[in-house]
Amino acid sequence: MNRLLMTGALSLLLVGGAVRDASAQVYLTPFAGTTFGDDAPATKFNVGAGLTFMGSVAGFEFDFGYSPDFFGEQTDFALIGDSNVTTFSGSLVLAATDRPVRPYGVAGLGLVRSRISDAEDLFDDITTNDLAFNVGGGVMGRITDRISFRGDLRYFRALQDNQNDDDLDVVIGNFGFWRFTAGVGLRF
Repeated sequence: MNRLLMTGALSLLLVGGAVRDASAQVYLTPFAGTTFGDDAPATKFNVGAGLTFMGSVAGFEFDFGYSPDFFGEQTDFALIGDSNVTTFSGSLVLAATDRPVRPYGVAGLGLVRSRISDAEDLFDDITTNDLAFNVGGGVMGRITDRISFRGDLRYFRALQDNQNDDDLDVVIGNFGFWRFTAGVGLRF
């Protein structure tokens, strides 16, 4: 799995270098929103930030998201204590040409970290780190020269190496969810 993570990280760095533009603008966008659908047991709060390097049409983004209590603390058996899901990804961003309101699409690779603690101490805490992809889109718009808004909808899905050999055999995993966020960004 380490080889898989290294291959994914190297690919993201190469793609990031390919979209670098002399006129690139840098945006830091803190966001808040919700996770829902697929393996999210209920709609849950999510916070995070995106650091985007955007040219006239293409860009690259580092995205961090955190969803506390993702799996819920109340169940019929009361076995789940604290839980959360953290995402970190690097993504290619393709947007309409530079205008005040720009629709965009995004796709990338990263890490999805899930953690569940046992409220009753019957089993060990469970933590997984999975390579994952994300796809989605949204709209970004300028409020002033330095301040922008952003609305974003993404789908995250874990990837797995389905064989315990040294080959890279990646298949789509069993864990996935949607995330909707909105934020106000600062341009540097």
